[in-house]
Formats: sequence, C-alpha cells, structure tokens
Amino acid sequence: MDIPGLPARRAALNLIDAVLRRGETLDQAAGAALSRVRGDADRALTRAIAGEVLRWKADLDALIDSATHQRLPDDAKPRAVLELMLAQVLRLETPPHAVIATGLPLLTGGPRRLAHGVFSTLMKREVSLPEVPTLPDAVRARWGKRAADIAQGLAEPPPLDLALREPEKTQEWAERLGGTSLMPGHVRLPRGAAVESLEGFREGAWWVQDLAASLPARLLGAGEGRRVLDLCAAPGGKTLQLAAAGWEVTALDISKRRLERLKDNLERTRLRADVVQSDAFKWEPGAPFDAILLDAPCTATGTSRRHPDVLHRIGARQIAEMAELQSGLLARAVDWLNPGGSLVYAVCSLEAGEGEAQAAQVALTPQPIAQDELPAGLSPTEEGWLRTDPAMLAEVGGLDGFFVARWRKT
Repeated sequence: MDIPGLPARRAALNLIDAVLRRGETLDQAAGAALSRVRGDADRALTRAIAGEVLRWKADLDALIDSATHQRLPDDAKPRAVLELMLAQVLRLETPPHAVIATGLPLLTGGPRRLAHGVFSTLMKREVSLPEVPTLPDAVRARWGKRAADIAQGLAEPPPLDLALREPEKTQEWAERLGGTSLMPGHVRLPRGAAVESLEGFREGAWWVQDLAASLPARLLGAGEGRRVLDLCAAPGGKTLQLAAAGWEVTALDISKRRLERLKDNLERTRLRADVVQSDAFKWEPGAPFDAILLDAPCTATGTSRRHPDVLHRIGARQIAEMAELQSGLLARAVDWLNPGGSLVYAVCSLEAGEGEAQAAQVALTPQPIAQDELPAGLSPTEEGWLRTDPAMLAEVGGLDGFFVARWRKT
C-alpha cells in the first residue's frame, strides 16, 4: 500500500546519506534522490527535512542519545530515521502522528520498534531544540572564537535577496514586491517566495543574489565603458551587476552548464557580456583589463545558512585544495591587470585560509574598503578588508559569510 508522503521521507534519508557518507552536496545528490518524488510540494518538503536534519544534527543526536540505554552507532539506520522524525516535529511543525505514519515504514522489525519507543519517549518529555544549533566539533575548532556568533546566524534558512538591474528604482521595487531594502539596488523578501512568479522576473528587472554576494562587484564602482574580467563568473550574478554598472564585461568560466544559466540571465535581463568557456589556467586575454573581479571557487562554508551540508562535508583537505587553487588564480589575475586597474578578490567562505591568508600574499597596493561602500551595520576590518558572517545584520535577516579584499596595480 502506498503511504502518502513516504517517498519524500525516503528521499530525504537518501539525501542525508549522500552528504554524510559520500561527501556529496545536497544539490549533487538531489537528482537521484528526488527522482521518485512527485510534485513540487513534496520535493520542497524533501529538501526542507534534509536541510533541517543537517542544520541541527548534533542537537537531534543529543536528544536521541538521551532516550536510549545503549548509544546507537552513528551510521545506524534507526538513528537517521529518528533524526528525520524529530526534525519534522521540532522544526517543521509536522504533527507527531503524521511523522510516525511516514517515518516508521522506513524501518522493519526490531529497529522499527526501537525507533517508535525512542520517539514516543521524547514526545512525552515534550523535548525541544536549543535556540542556536550546535556546530560539529571540527567546525567549532576551525572557527574558534567566531564559532558561537556564527552559529546564531545558522538557526534559520535565509530570506530571499534580489539585486536590481536599475538601482535608482530601489524604492519602487521594494514597494511593488512588498520587501525591504538594505542598500541601493537591493530588495529583501521573506523566504519561500516563488521566484519565477514574482513581478519583474520575466522582464529581467532583478535577479536572485544574496546581499553579501552583491558587495564584491559594487566595490569596482561604475564602469563607464571600461573593460572588466569576471573571473570564475558562473552562475553570473556578478556579471549582471558589472554589466548593469556600465562595464564592458568578459565573463570567464570553465563550466559549460553553469555558463548556460549565465547566458539565460543575460537574455532575461537584456544585459550584455562576452561569455567565454575556458580553463583560467590555460586561457590568455587579448589585452589586459581595467579591473578584475575574482570570486574564486571555495569551500562555500559561508553559505551554510542555505546549504547546511557544508557543515558536515568540509574539512582540512578540502580547504587546502581550495586555497591552492585560489592562490593560482590570484597570480593569473594580477598578470592580466592594467596599471592603475583594480582587483577585487572574494570567497563565500568562513575559512581564514581561503580569505585572510590569501589576501596577505597579494603583492599589489591595497585599496581599502571604505565604510560608506557597505550597508549600514557592516564595517571593514583594520586591514581594509571585509569579513561577513551569517550572524551579522541578524535583526534584519542576516547575510552569507564572505571575505572580500581590493587592490590597485601601480
């Protein structure tokens, strides 16, 4: 007998397994895991369950351990099913009877009885989760004294940020969409909005881009027809920003699939850029550029609000690999810059090895970021860099974790 909602729970279990056991991202695992889930609502529910389990895993496990006489192994299926069940009750407000009906069929025999007993015990205790998720031990060790503050920004998925093609119409679009704005060219909406159905989507008046992700391109200012290289450009939010600001943009990326998305957004917004698919370590420009924006490939730990899988997938090996790649890309970028030109380096990472350590190696003249270039509530560091994390601007919805630095070639 088919049980309504069971395929979504089974798919969520597969998503979590792909992240924890195989090190895949939620996006990478979604294709296979969601193949048997029908309907947008159930697909969204699958992602929501998996995301909340990964966001609160340490705290869910603590609850499970408090109700068992003998600790379940970390890879035991009953533990994974109980995490799913508890996340639905405690985070998604699913009624317990619906959780039992769609969770226990994932198990058979003794494991099913065990899970039912543990779940019932915890429900009778009226347990709850803490206000702030507990970070995995390795993550807390890496982030050090910043960890407690960052964790506060991870309790909820982020709102929806839009970047406007015409910043001078910020107030107009904020009113039309029923949102708020934290700086010119930005509108923030509550999460859950169906993007393609929003006013202005079809005519390309805006694109989705986290507020922090929009800051690096802003630091290059107005283009006035000058040439800029958007290095590692896809999926293209910064390319659109630069084109809208009057730059003659070359958008370089190695990924054909991601560049197709960039091209689609250029067509939708009626903005122009020269799109080049190539390996940045093999490609050579015909002439140097007046500015370069390097939003480098990174571990993306700064996006943990929306991608909590990074809390469990990323470790020292991945950080070291990314840091080596970033160093090589920075060296290439410096050589392609005109005298007097500006270089902006950015990563959506909370790891010092991908941010501060990279900036310290750049042999160009620092061009410190100024307070008036940033939204209210953000400030540059003593070095003139920018470091954001998910707990900043929490009172208005927060933002992703980024590192940004800027130099001028003399």
